[in-house]
Order: sequence, then structure tokens, then C-alpha cells
Amino acid sequence: MSATNIRDVRKNLSALLEQVERGEEVIISRRGKPVARLVNVHDTENVRFPSRADLRAALPAASKPAGELLRDLRDEERF
Repeated sequence: MSATNIRDVRKNLSALLEQVERGEEVIISRRGKPVARLVNVHDTENVRFPSRADLRAALPAASKPAGELLRDLRDEERF
């Protein structure tokens, strides 16, 4: 994995893309803070996201149907 800043990305995009094609990951920083990651598109084809079922089950049930809640917010001008 390599790291670079936005200025270098603008100057060296072709070289960075070649690195990514070879399987290397590139972290891009702005003002010293990481803001993006370049990865090979083929490495992300089989990405699996964790199930949110447990999270949904832990949430309290809605007190009102969504349509009614939206109408109330609109009527109170809290949209």
C-alpha cells in the first residue's frame, strides 16, 4: 500500500493507476488526512456487506406510519 496527496495524484495519475492495476492499494490524503482509497476494480467485485438484520431488530418499532410522521413534520414546518 502506498500513500500520496492530491497534488501528486494530479501529476502522476497514470503511474498511480498502473500501481493499482498491479494490485497495489493507494491512499490519497488531503492536508495530511486520508480521504480516498484507490483499489483495483476486480478486487471489489465480490465485496460482501454485513447483514443489518440484527441492527434493525434492535431498533424500537415506529410509533407512527412513515406517511403520517412526514405529514406531521410538514405541517409543523420541521422538514
